[in-house]
Amino acid sequence: MRIKTKLNLGVGLLFLMIIILSLVSAYSVFLIKQDTENILKSNYNTLEYSRNMILALDGMKSDSKETIQSFEENLEKQTRNITEPGEKQATEKLKKSFALLSKNNSNEVVKTQIRQDIFAIMKLNLDAIKQKSDIAKQSAETANLSIAIVGSLCFLIAFNLLVNLPNNIANPIKELTLSIKEIANKNYSERVHFTSHSEFGDLAKSFNTMAQKLEEYHDSNVYKLLFEKKRLETLINNMNDPIIGLDHEGIVLFVNDEALKIIGLKSEDIIGKTASELAVSNDLIRSLILKENETPKKQPLKIFAHGKESYFEKEIHNITITPTGEEKEINIGDVIILRNITLFKELDFAKTNFIATVSHELKTPIASIKLSLQLLENAKTGDMNDDQKQLVESIKDDSQRLLKITGELLNLSQLETGNIQLTIGKSNPHEIVKYAVEAVKVQADQKQIQLIVDADENLKNVKADAEKTGWVLINYLSNAIRYSSEKSTILIKLKEENNQMVFQVIDTGKGIEPRYKDKVFDKYFQIPGSQKSGTGLGLAISKEFIEAQNGSVGVESNLGLGSTFWFALKV
Repeated sequence: MRIKTKLNLGVGLLFLMIIILSLVSAYSVFLIKQDTENILKSNYNTLEYSRNMILALDGMKSDSKETIQSFEENLEKQTRNITEPGEKQATEKLKKSFALLSKNNSNEVVKTQIRQDIFAIMKLNLDAIKQKSDIAKQSAETANLSIAIVGSLCFLIAFNLLVNLPNNIANPIKELTLSIKEIANKNYSERVHFTSHSEFGDLAKSFNTMAQKLEEYHDSNVYKLLFEKKRLETLINNMNDPIIGLDHEGIVLFVNDEALKIIGLKSEDIIGKTASELAVSNDLIRSLILKENETPKKQPLKIFAHGKESYFEKEIHNITITPTGEEKEINIGDVIILRNITLFKELDFAKTNFIATVSHELKTPIASIKLSLQLLENAKTGDMNDDQKQLVESIKDDSQRLLKITGELLNLSQLETGNIQLTIGKSNPHEIVKYAVEAVKVQADQKQIQLIVDADENLKNVKADAEKTGWVLINYLSNAIRYSSEKSTILIKLKEENNQMVFQVIDTGKGIEPRYKDKVFDKYFQIPGSQKSGTGLGLAISKEFIEAQNGSVGVESNLGLGSTFWFALKV
């Protein structure tokens, strides 16, 4: 049964019983009152009239006229107040006796008869009063019994409501409260078990349905995805590198605390805004959203962070997905990561200063060694035997190699400190090639390698530093000679493409594995298994020299078929 129905029935029945109790009580009081009024009106008045007539009868000796008149008045009232059986006959008899007394008011026999008639009327009314009193008493007892019965029913109904109603309401609420606490503690298997057809039954059914859906949701991929999303947000927010996430329309989706620190804005000022809109008022964001291919050269960002000038390396990762049921990938946004390379940059500065200092200091003793070797080779110093000549040649080669290494280290230190001096001007590409070929001719002749130049005669001049460009070409040729077999051929090719002069050095050596092609221009990198005769800086310095002149470098190679190193400069 519904709780509302129970309440309506219980309270309604109690209300109805209270109304019945009130009606019964009122009706009982009305009956008793009616009986009392009937005695007063019908019998008590007759006794009063009879007493007055007796008094008038006793006073007829002294003042017969007034007493007779009083007797007549009370007799008349009695005549109008006849209510009991036999009272009419007794009253009529009294009238007849009074008529005889009126003719002779001194007749004692008539008076005696009148008294007897009055006493007869009084006796009738006294008997009636006793009878009516018994009836009123019975009515009162009946009323008491009815009131007691109805009152007892009201008490039983009220007591039943008092005992059962609070438990019927409180117990389901208590059980529901405990179940809600279990659900709040992620115990989604919790259920309520009262299955009555009341409102609480409906509530229990709805609650169990909700708990089941929560359990399904907790076990579903959506919950796991949201949990993983929250975990990823926490991880990203606790990373030391600044991170910014953009959707495919360039709207900022997330930004961690480190990024907020260096940008100088609050989260609510960034999230939900487009990067292009923020870039108008924030130079740092403008530099962050600038694509790599829009800059001529990738350079670390210098930002004042953590109380000092810090260096960050920007990485832009494009995020794509393949929707379910489709084959084509779609772009869903970008993630910008700023790698904090301040420590490495500081170490690099220290390393560069150290290399520059050591290289500079080494050049002087190496130059002295070379001068001493020249003096030893001079005939005026004295003749040397074959062993001594061989030793001098060995020292000469080693000193030359050391001088080359120190030169490369000095060039590297100049590049890294930004102190490189370029003299850009109109340079003849033929002259550059000729200078480079002459520089490596002896080295090529030692391995009987033929150097062939393939170039048109009427080539345009290039905008370049002839000395630095020649150095790069010499380095290309030296590497080609080193890795080429004896009696092979090296081709130096010049061609003009897209307003650029392309210098190519093509050898027939063993070539480069594809996995190493992107690393050959890195500092200190040497291909595993190759000769360890250099520092691994030559190609890195060559790349820096050419890019400093707004040029580009590259390599094309097939393992076992040789390599083609090239660089291009504007004409």
